[in-house]
Amino acid sequence: MKKRKLEIFLESLDGFKNPKITLEQYVTPPPIAAEIVMNAYLNKDLNIVYDLGCGTGILAIASALLGAYSVGVDVDKEALIIAKRNSIKAEVEIELIQNDVRFFEVSKRGTVITNPPFGIQKRFADRIFIEKALEIGDVVYSIHSIESEEFITKRARAKGFKITHLWKVKMPLRKTYSFHEKPFKYIPVEIYRMERI
Repeated sequence: MKKRKLEIFLESLDGFKNPKITLEQYVTPPPIAAEIVMNAYLNKDLNIVYDLGCGTGILAIASALLGAYSVGVDVDKEALIIAKRNSIKAEVEIELIQNDVRFFEVSKRGTVITNPPFGIQKRFADRIFIEKALEIGDVVYSIHSIESEEFITKRARAKGFKITHLWKVKMPLRKTYSFHEKPFKYIPVEIYRMERI
């Protein structure tokens, strides 16, 4: 599947019906999701994929469409119901698990692809996700707010990882909450690929 076709299909998936600001629920924009997953495919990283904080399942589904065995983990049952519906629409099977990522365990390491909360509502919320990703992954793709490089580099080194790629992009976020004033807002983000040494 070509990247543009993947992106167009991901646009058709359902988003959050009642997004929870306390969980910083935003749908990963389809162009960003397609870009990350296509890079993972080209790097031969799509075997077992764990999507931590999977929300409506866009990253797990994109990975499954490109041949991965995908596992989506989220604490929110409502989000997982939408993810299940989206996986049926995509005609792919993904394993969905309701769990706090802190308590999620795996029997086999794989690739983690995650768009964690940035820690705007709950300070350091992103750290929980990056710590778990570095524990269960051999390769990690993770989206973070701008100027996270020093922190991510330090955590990666401490856990025996190296950063192999860093993309700095402007992520288009759709209006999700009532306090948002514009239909779209572009947020500068950093996307990391990290590999266990």
